[in-house]
Amino acid sequence: MFSLRKILLPIDFSDRCLGAARYAAPYLGNHFSSEVTLLHVVPPYLDFGAEELGLSLSGDWIEKRKSQAQRALDSFLSEELRQLSVKRVLAEGDAARHIVEYAHSQQTNLIMMPTHGHGPFRRLLLGSVTSKVLHDADCPVWTGVHANKHRPAEPMTLDHIVCAVDLQRHSRNPLKWASSLASEFKAKLTVVHVVASLDWQTQSYYFTHEWRDYMMGKAKADIETLLQDVESRAAVVLELGDIAESVCSAAERIKADLLVVGRGSAAGDSGRFRTHAYAIIRRSLCPVVSV
Repeated sequence: MFSLRKILLPIDFSDRCLGAARYAAPYLGNHFSSEVTLLHVVPPYLDFGAEELGLSLSGDWIEKRKSQAQRALDSFLSEELRQLSVKRVLAEGDAARHIVEYAHSQQTNLIMMPTHGHGPFRRLLLGSVTSKVLHDADCPVWTGVHANKHRPAEPMTLDHIVCAVDLQRHSRNPLKWASSLASEFKAKLTVVHVVASLDWQTQSYYFTHEWRDYMMGKAKADIETLLQDVESRAAVVLELGDIAESVCSAAERIKADLLVVGRGSAAGDSGRFRTHAYAIIRRSLCPVVSV
């Protein structure tokens, strides 16, 4: 049975983390009766480059910062999360390492955290902590550029879920995850697959009609086999072009509430899609869960 029994929400008290904390975590947490852990990690160095300069903080200063952080953590969104079972954990050290280690040790089902890009560069950058967590975590990770924006207090919904697959070995895992989540919320599920352009220099498509039809037909047949394997039904959308751009455009066109992609794991089952997962996360206008 599909469950998100434990959700980990890393907190840095910035506006960027409010989206997941206010909307996604309560929505999923209430549905699954989840235990939600708010984790804040105090770094042992000053902000704005002091780590690179080697300017470690004194013991007294660290304790002062920890005391301030604990007070902020204890009151953080207490009203919004009042109906959930919430744990508030304070740690010290490297944020990404603590997040990943905590998720592993507590058998966390989902990590929810924002991306870091801002302004015109938000599609190009991921925060270093987010990037490390995506690389090292074995459980699914929810990220979203929506968490960077202030939004009115509107209820979150999962009416339409899109799952992007590359039809490699790892494709079964994200599709199974997306299908199970869609079943839980009675959401529509659409599978998107992109046949990449062969001409990477000009992005022109020199496919003959016969070759294009063959590739599309084979992909559709493979997707149907994959859907049968995970015992799911879904609409199928086939695209031709750049993978990240095509996936995100399809999700936007379909008005997806959530995009699920394969990321692989630190254990080595990364598949070809891991390279594109980061680009999709940077570009996507809706939240992305990488599995």
